[in-house]
Amino acid sequence: MKKLFITCAVALLVLVPAVSRADEGMWLLSLIGKNYADMQKAGFKLTPEDIYSINQACIKDAVVGLGHDGRPFSHFCTGEIISDKGLITTNYHCGYEQIQQHSTVAHDYLSDGFWAYNMQQELPNPGLTASILIRMEDVTARVMECLSDDMSESDRVKAVRNISARIAREASEGTDYEASVRPMFSGNQYFLFVHIIYRDVRLVGAPPSSMGKFGGDTDNWAWPRHTCDFSMFRIYTSPNGKPAPYAKENIPLKPKHHLPVSIREVKDGDYAMVLGFPGRTTRYFSSHGVRETVELTNSIQYGLRSIKVATLRRMMRRDPAIRIKYASKYAECSNVWKYSREQNVALKKLGTMEQKKRIEQEFGEWAKDKDPKYSQALSRIEDGFSARREQREAMLYLEEGMLNGPEIFSQAVTFGEQLKAICEEANTAKREAMTEELRQEADAFYKDYDEAVENAVCAAMVLYTYEHINVKYTPECLKNAYTRFKGDFVAWTNNIFSKSIFANQKVFNDFLKNPSLKILERDPILKVGNEIMEAHAARWRMVPQSSRDNLVRGSRDFVDGILQINAGRRLMSPDANSTIRLTYGNVKAYDPSDGVTYHYYTTLDGVMQKEDPANSDFTVPQRLKDLYAEKDFGPYAGRDGHLPTCFITNNDITGGNSGSPVLDAYGNLIGLAFDGNGEAMSGDIDFEENLQRCICLDTRYMLFVIDKYANAQNLIEEMDIVR
Repeated sequence: MKKLFITCAVALLVLVPAVSRADEGMWLLSLIGKNYADMQKAGFKLTPEDIYSINQACIKDAVVGLGHDGRPFSHFCTGEIISDKGLITTNYHCGYEQIQQHSTVAHDYLSDGFWAYNMQQELPNPGLTASILIRMEDVTARVMECLSDDMSESDRVKAVRNISARIAREASEGTDYEASVRPMFSGNQYFLFVHIIYRDVRLVGAPPSSMGKFGGDTDNWAWPRHTCDFSMFRIYTSPNGKPAPYAKENIPLKPKHHLPVSIREVKDGDYAMVLGFPGRTTRYFSSHGVRETVELTNSIQYGLRSIKVATLRRMMRRDPAIRIKYASKYAECSNVWKYSREQNVALKKLGTMEQKKRIEQEFGEWAKDKDPKYSQALSRIEDGFSARREQREAMLYLEEGMLNGPEIFSQAVTFGEQLKAICEEANTAKREAMTEELRQEADAFYKDYDEAVENAVCAAMVLYTYEHINVKYTPECLKNAYTRFKGDFVAWTNNIFSKSIFANQKVFNDFLKNPSLKILERDPILKVGNEIMEAHAARWRMVPQSSRDNLVRGSRDFVDGILQINAGRRLMSPDANSTIRLTYGNVKAYDPSDGVTYHYYTTLDGVMQKEDPANSDFTVPQRLKDLYAEKDFGPYAGRDGHLPTCFITNNDITGGNSGSPVLDAYGNLIGLAFDGNGEAMSGDIDFEENLQRCICLDTRYMLFVIDKYANAQNLIEEMDIVR
């Protein structure tokens, strides 16, 4: 853990490590010149301009944020361009939803893999977008001109929103770009980000799930790892090179820069840097935030998702069609499920709560003779968390147990609003257009939906919610269900599903042919959905506005104080917030516990050693076993003749970094970041400098699979391979 100390002079208080460490920090690209000396010490051989420049092609031009529907900062993963024809790689689990969407029982790409041997075979993915940063700019001074400490928090939010919209509009007017202003350091700093967003991204290749998800839930957040976690896509543009939705006449992107792919030996101590779009960290959390995370967020998520994971596993084993339909949903659910548990274990084991309390004690000493806003910051934060605790707990049960766990209630509310509008629309042509739009949305929803599965998930999760939520906040619909059906929530769900227009697509489509507002308003699933939505909103309204404002204001002033304390002493990186960042460090082994040392890389030998035909997490395709037996590794084997699969670095990463390029000292692609290690799952809240590791797919394993396993020579020939 980070070491804190107080010298005899309070003015020298330091709330973060006394010595800057090269492996910690998610750095804004336009400011990495300030880190240049440390990067060179770690082994970096290029210049800051080689990474970020607005005047010349550079590495940032080859890094893409994968998102949904082009929403600003909707990045869920990162990818990298590896050819002059817009070919990109990302993790298998990042492309999993698209692979699943294209899979059927007849064409099971999840089980068999998918490879396009020419561009005509590449598959479109409506809604999937690829975002590339054009430039970024510190606009703090301009935003702060519109703000003052005397403002109410609501007035401050409005002022920030207005000036941010104006700045973004000025930056994007007359261009093909999209711009947005993002807060940093809890609203103490603001940056403008300008992106170009491409909307035609096609699936090119992926290994079978048994390789791309090798290790499954068992190995998730663990090292050593042997997962072939990659998939391939291609960005397309209109014929004139501009962003455009899918069209047959579109052409492959001609990128400003693409990454050479290295098959050179990766050694312990080698320089490594990661560029990507990390989702969210909370490194400036107070002890009160840690307590809420441990006792509420993670505990409730783990409990409820344990129910959903077990139910989906049981249902998916029974039917290949169900397995395909729910593959992506299960993967998302189980990932958060295990993360919640692993983070709680790490936070407790590493004493993160005590660490945060020491920081707060020292902050209080520093703040005594400063502006009162600093001395009041921690009490404001405490009030904010304390006032919302009971309501937050109830909200989490409603979210996880009834709105996000079962899909049907929240989806019924969404569809119900559209159906109500259709019923009330007098214009025939407009009503028909609205109906057709809803029919298409329903097709997309019900494609990966099964009534029996949803019924089972609903019954199990609603029962858990009823048994665990504070009785004061139990929704009336659950109380009535418990009384009427004598605690049998299976009977209750069977009853409401049998009477609802939302239970399956046939019933829904039949209703859509002749919708009735009277029938809609009586629908039992819609009534439950609306009640839960209102109960959830009511919990938030019960938190005093003054306490909500205290939490926001206190957090902002607390972080401001930390920045002042460390000004001129240590570079501080803002929390991740889905904006592009760079982290740097080295390939590095580690010792997770007494008497245990983990090597820095794994090989295909480990895949064969882990093989277990009786365990779906560890099945191995016959073709891979044949290639292994023949030792047909081509130019991708190490000097010892073994085929490397994965390696670890001490880079700082979090969710959203999945698929990020791992680059060597010269900007060559050596790996794809895909996971963190369980021993340091506290890392999103407090970086653990001795244990934190970034788990990476070795590019040599990726190229071996493309070349030898898939025989996709067309893809190999596109790349610039560094030997």
